[in-house]
Amino acid sequence: MERELVELARQGDRVAFGELAITLGDRLHAVAHRILRDRDLAGDVTQQALLKIWQELPRLRDAERFAGWSYRVLVNTCRDEMRRRRRPSADLDLLENDAWIPDASISVADRDQLDRAFRTLSVDHRSVVILHYYLEYSLAEIASIVDIPVGTVRSRLHYARRVMRSSIEADRRPVLDGGRSA
Repeated sequence: MERELVELARQGDRVAFGELAITLGDRLHAVAHRILRDRDLAGDVTQQALLKIWQELPRLRDAERFAGWSYRVLVNTCRDEMRRRRRPSADLDLLENDAWIPDASISVADRDQLDRAFRTLSVDHRSVVILHYYLEYSLAEIASIVDIPVGTVRSRLHYARRVMRSSIEADRRPVLDGGRSA
């Protein structure tokens, strides 16, 4: 079904693209929100990405790769927006109604720590973390989506986990008098 819609949309069928946008739009927005950590900005970036997808769709060679290709466009649009802004948003925006962290055993403090650690990552590192852990893409699929070698995906995941672990450990160190960590 999706393949047929992609083929029709590639030929300029706006109704078919509208159906694809409805099907994919929420997932794209969720990924953008996780990468950018700003709901309003994620909405803007999702719209920009959907426009780029529509404009570039005739050049897509394999309709079977539409979803992955769409995520690539989105990730690149997120990266462009973050470069334009030169620094990540400092607003704390908890992801309410988020199915990604349904585990009630994770405390609010743990989620806050995890969110602060995630914010220390670059957009490139956030992207591979989201694609791997949230969307459950394999390393090879992520490499194809982001257009980098598998080794680079593996390296970015390793680095992201290391940075997040260090950030969380730093948060857990007791603070001595004078404002320094123990």
